[in-house]
Amino acid sequence: MPISNIKKVFVEEGANRYAPTAEILNSLSGVSVQNVKGGKPWAAPDESNLGKDILHLLSFKGQFLKPCPGTREYICCGYQILNVATNCPLDCSYCILQSYFNKPNLRVFVNIEEEIENVLDVIDSNPNRVFRVGTGEFTDSLAIDPITHLSDFLLPLFSKRKNAILELKTKTTMINRLLDLKERDRIIVSWSLNSPYITAREEHKAASLEKRLEAARICQSEGFTLGFHFDPLIPHPNWKDEYLKTLDLLDKYIDPKGIIWISLGSFRYMPALKPVIMKRHPKTCVLDGEFIMGLDGKMRYFKPIRIGLYAFMRENLEKWHRNSGLYLCMESNDVWQQSMSWSPGNSMGLRQFLDDRVLEFFQ
Repeated sequence: MPISNIKKVFVEEGANRYAPTAEILNSLSGVSVQNVKGGKPWAAPDESNLGKDILHLLSFKGQFLKPCPGTREYICCGYQILNVATNCPLDCSYCILQSYFNKPNLRVFVNIEEEIENVLDVIDSNPNRVFRVGTGEFTDSLAIDPITHLSDFLLPLFSKRKNAILELKTKTTMINRLLDLKERDRIIVSWSLNSPYITAREEHKAASLEKRLEAARICQSEGFTLGFHFDPLIPHPNWKDEYLKTLDLLDKYIDPKGIIWISLGSFRYMPALKPVIMKRHPKTCVLDGEFIMGLDGKMRYFKPIRIGLYAFMRENLEKWHRNSGLYLCMESNDVWQQSMSWSPGNSMGLRQFLDDRVLEFFQ
């Protein structure tokens, strides 16, 4: 993210005692800095951008390592979230973060260096368990890395642990800091992908597909393991042809043997997100489909639509490479069976499938 995009920095009470605060402020010289008290509204940011140009430095009081918020009604992969920040400078129309958090701004938790020992203790005290850990659930893993330098801190810690991997998920090309580091083992750099149509219309401020895949190609050539996530898949005019264009680009840029996994998921949202999308993105197409409330309270495409999306993507991804660790995100056993021709059966089965991929790629 260009430093020039940050217009203001909020430093919450107590954040100044952590070293990352000083380092971040030094890299943002000339940007307005305001000290604020915790628990205050801080500002009423322009609703059109949700404070995406305001960097908010604070101490996080909760647990840094938490299970991905899945639901028992659908098969979940057992992913662990390293909660280093919330919100994102990109502006995808479908983004759940628009309504998931009730606090705006790019919130960076500057006490991570102090609290990371608790995270590592959990990992180290369970040597027979595989920890698949990612930072890209509540933010883009790399979008503000040029400012926070968080990858410099995290990669050495995870690369040397034999029962964990760290996945950095992004829609950007912010890979320079990764390339300057020596660590490659047990680090996965992943890109979220969609069709050219959705990317151009709905993934505002994100890098183009070609630029994402060029960044992925560079990372692969430099020894990083790759992941890709087609989530959310969204039916739209000529969607089959459009997604085939993305698969053609994958073939052009990427060696499939270096991909640890590819996930598929369809657009789903809590009902509260719909009015936010309609207000902030009135020209969007993501709400045009046929939805029904799922067992988890989220609006989902009708089951036959989801099955059609997944089956099409599976068939064509398997034509490209038959062993890419393909899996579904938050789907039922019968959807797995009908679209993938197999099922892990339950969340433990999917977790084992992905853990086995980790063991296969990282000995």
